[in-house]
Amino acid sequence: MSKTPQTIAVTLGDPNGIGPEIAVKAAAQFADGPGPNVVLAGDRYVVEHYARMVAPDMSIADADAAPSPEVIRVLAVDALPQAAFKPGTIDADAGRATVAYLAAAMAFVREGKAGGIVGCPHNETAINAAGIAFSGYPGLIAELSGVPEDSVFLMLVGGGLRIVHATLHEQLTRALGRLTPELVEAAAKTADTALKQLGIATPRIGVFGINPHAGENGLFGDDDERITAPAVARLQAAGIQAEGPVGADLMLGRKDIDCFVAMYHDQGHVPVKLLAGRTASALSIGGGAIFSSTGHGSAFDIAGQGIADAEGVLRAIRLVAGIA
Repeated sequence: MSKTPQTIAVTLGDPNGIGPEIAVKAAAQFADGPGPNVVLAGDRYVVEHYARMVAPDMSIADADAAPSPEVIRVLAVDALPQAAFKPGTIDADAGRATVAYLAAAMAFVREGKAGGIVGCPHNETAINAAGIAFSGYPGLIAELSGVPEDSVFLMLVGGGLRIVHATLHEQLTRALGRLTPELVEAAAKTADTALKQLGIATPRIGVFGINPHAGENGLFGDDDERITAPAVARLQAAGIQAEGPVGADLMLGRKDIDCFVAMYHDQGHVPVKLLAGRTASALSIGGGAIFSSTGHGSAFDIAGQGIADAEGVLRAIRLVAGIA
C-alpha cells in the first residue's frame, strides 16, 4: 500500500516581496508531480494574482479541496488590505499579514491538517513597523506555541552544513552577554533531537568557541572556560556526542560532525550562506510545529516581476516533508 503524501502548509511571507510568487511556483510544481501536498496560507487574492502570472493553467481552491494536478489549494487568511498590496514596497500592513499567515498555518497544523510549515521570505522592518517585536521566526514560533523563547533555535541547512545558533538577530554585545552554559546546552540538546528526526541515529555535535581559538586556555579571554566548556561537559554527561569548544574556523573543516553550534548570528550564517547562497534552508527547532524557511530575503527589487527563483522554498518543503 502506498503512503499518503504529507501535507505542508506554505505561508506567503511578506506579500510585497517575492514570497507569494515562489510559493505559487512551488505549489504548482508539487501539484503536478510526486512529493508532498502543498497548501498555501495567505490572502487568496494575492495567490490569485501570482497564479495568473506564473501558473495560468492552475485554478485556486480552498484548503480542504482534494489535491489535484490542476489546483493550487489555499488556506485563506484575510490579512492584507488590497490598497497595501504593492510588490516591492516595505509596508507595516504587509508585516502584520506575514505574522497572520504564520499564525493561521500553525493552527492548521494543530488541527492535524498538515505535518509542517514552510515560511516564504519575511521582512523584519515591515513586521516591526506593525508594532510586532520580531527578531526572527524562532522567537515568533515560541510565542505562538506558548513556549519560552530560548527553547526554539534556528538551524541553517545548506552547502553540506547544519549549524544551530545559540543566539540570533540581536546586537552582538547583547548576544554575547546572554550566553550561558545553560543556553549553549539547550541549543545543542535541541539540535540533537532535530537531527534524530532527520534520521541521524547518533548525532555528533561540534560546539564553536566564543573567542578566537576558543580562548586558547585564557589567552584570549575566559568566556569559553566559563560558558562553552561547561556546556560541553554537561552534554557529554547526558550521553550526547558533543565536542568542543573549538575555534569555528578550525572545527568547520571537520567532515564527521553532523551539526555545529554557533554562538552568534554571523558565526553560523556566513559559512552556510557562502556555500549554499539562496538555496539554504532555515529550520526552526524546538517549537510546537516543524518549521522551515528559505535562507534568503524578500528581494523587493524583483518582487512582482515573475522572475524569482523558487529553488530555496522547494528545498525547504522537501526538508520539512522529510522530517514530518
